[in-house]
Amino acid sequence: MNTKAWAMAAIMAFGIGAAANDASAANHKVQSGESLSTIAERYNVSVGSLKASNGLSSDLIYAGQTLQVGGTSSVKASANSGSEVHYTIKNGDTLAEIAAAYGTTAQTLADWNGLRSVNTIHVGDVLVVKNGSVRAPVETAKRNAQSQQSSSQQTSRSAVQTMTVEATAYTAYCTGCSGITANGTDIRSNPNLKVIAVDPRVIPLGTRVWVEGYGEAIAADTGGAIKGNRIDVFIPSQADALNWGRRTVTLKILN
Repeated sequence: MNTKAWAMAAIMAFGIGAAANDASAANHKVQSGESLSTIAERYNVSVGSLKASNGLSSDLIYAGQTLQVGGTSSVKASANSGSEVHYTIKNGDTLAEIAAAYGTTAQTLADWNGLRSVNTIHVGDVLVVKNGSVRAPVETAKRNAQSQQSSSQQTSRSAVQTMTVEATAYTAYCTGCSGITANGTDIRSNPNLKVIAVDPRVIPLGTRVWVEGYGEAIAADTGGAIKGNRIDVFIPSQADALNWGRRTVTLKILN
């Protein structure tokens, strides 16, 4: 093969490879009732890589959210799958953002590195990330977190429906509770999440809501006694759940 022919073949091969990479990337709009596990299964990817691609620190998603699935632009495989990865903290980083980039939680990252608080890290310190098989750039996690916060602020201002509901409270360790919600969210590992149990015939799973006295939350769970205009709000502390009691509150369904 002469030099010109070889060059043309190389260009064609590069173009085909680039097209294949572009084709592998996709955006998925979350539908009511979907979870990270069902979306991951649909696209034949792991939940961890899906979380890393989108800067998610938990399994919580909501209807209408757009997720990046596949592609190579924001997710890179570690050279040594299952080995330790070392990350040097940069100005503006937070532990939550770093954890999201590596597909883990801030508390887990803190435990690995003997940190007393998830809120205190120092520029220049080196963090150990165990079993870091897939990661996304921390900058990607930051952008996604900021985008989600902006979306949350925007939707909190516009309610499409308001209703009055009877609200009780539950914990992740209540009798008969597994700690995993109906849409697959692990609330024992993520005690700070705002989650409510609903009757899906009234409020579909994945709906973003605002509950008087509780704040913004995701309809992510169901319950045998939760029928009609009744909800159960998730509260981590048993004492606080008991203090909540049973009350009538206003609930707003958000866009």
